[in-house]
Amino acid sequence: MKHQTPTKQGKLLIVDDDEDVLTAARLFLKQHVASVHTEKNPEKIPFLLTNESYDVILLDMNYTRDATSGKEGFHWLNKIMEIDPSAVVILITAYGDIDMAVRAIKEGAMDFITKPWQNEKLLATVNAALNLRRSRIQVTSLRQQQQQLSADLDQPFHDMIGTSPAMREVFGIIEKVAKTDANILIIGENGTGKELVARAIHRQSERANEVFISVDMGSITETLFESEMFGHVKGAFTDAKQEKPGRFEVASGGTLFLDEIGNISLQQQSKLLTVLQNREVYRVGSNTPRPIDIRLLCATNMPIHEMVDKNKFRQDLLYRINTVEIHVPPLRERVEDIPLMVEHFISLYSQRYRKNIKRCDPAALKKLEKYSWPGNIRELQHAVERAIIMSDTEVLQPQDFLLHRSEHAEYGTHAESFKLDDVEKITILKAIDKHEGNISKAAKELGLTRASLYRRLEKYGLQ
Repeated sequence: MKHQTPTKQGKLLIVDDDEDVLTAARLFLKQHVASVHTEKNPEKIPFLLTNESYDVILLDMNYTRDATSGKEGFHWLNKIMEIDPSAVVILITAYGDIDMAVRAIKEGAMDFITKPWQNEKLLATVNAALNLRRSRIQVTSLRQQQQQLSADLDQPFHDMIGTSPAMREVFGIIEKVAKTDANILIIGENGTGKELVARAIHRQSERANEVFISVDMGSITETLFESEMFGHVKGAFTDAKQEKPGRFEVASGGTLFLDEIGNISLQQQSKLLTVLQNREVYRVGSNTPRPIDIRLLCATNMPIHEMVDKNKFRQDLLYRINTVEIHVPPLRERVEDIPLMVEHFISLYSQRYRKNIKRCDPAALKKLEKYSWPGNIRELQHAVERAIIMSDTEVLQPQDFLLHRSEHAEYGTHAESFKLDDVEKITILKAIDKHEGNISKAAKELGLTRASLYRRLEKYGLQ
């Protein structure tokens, strides 16, 4: 059987003003690592680190202007750590001593070797440095995953509540598909709990102990799409100060949830399809493929099949993302679940706001059940929260619930009052209805940013 030579790994930078030292180090180390870059002039260090990422930097302590004190070495060590705090630096000098070694390590160096070195000692030090670099990269990646996970989990109401036939059907589908790795498309109006469905699938899947990464596709601009989704290397563009993994890489091993998938452009759809077909990403500025292993869940409030007919959404991408479709019913089609949800929200917000509110009066429940809930569960949640904040009794009454449209009534062309808040609220509702719940398009028509429109939705309890 033919013996396979192990693949060499690691990219080194050696900075020394002695050409013989550079040549000796390069000739020896290139036998053991993937790449060795040498540089005589330390003034070029900032340029090199801005345009390239090195696993280990071997840095001479003493240069011709300052032959023995090591001051220049410490200056460039500090400069390197300033540019790349995760850099792994080995300092080298012909005038090594214990005090200088201790100071070098305190200021960020990984180790310290003296010239002339023993090749075995040099190689052992470089290998230890490469292992440290790999560990730092893994720690950074895990930290980014944890930050993303913490941000995603910092949301109210994680549990799905409902005993209605419509919800029992949803639960049944979740149970069937969760253990598979099938791609799922979740369809439903704004506020129906599509992300809750996605999280429920993840919790019951074989990937439950891995990360769940949620991405609002409607909030990612065309210019940042590739960087956010696929990552970038250092120097790929003006603000790329360091390497950054994209959402696909961060989610690898776990579940990636793409919300508002219907809002992305045809160009973005094409790039997404390529990644899903090849199961690998290329960071912006890199030609190196990075394999990904994700369970894909998508959601939309858009009429996505009609969009395919109108050539606004790629049919091949739709086939790729919807091995199974789950339709989440609007609240008006599961009215029998409202009392359970109200009970849950009363418990949640009474505790949060330290109010002694126990339940909801039957007349108030009847009022809630008659309302059409254009904002679905999210609107109900805000309505209960507001009622608890404003109520002075232990039982919520009908008058505690300020519903912004009369039951089943459509807002007219003109506002019934000339209060600016009422006029703005009605204008926002009309814009959202016109664009079938697409927040991005509604915000554009209103001349607002998405963030500004979300603030107004929250202000009027419509979110």
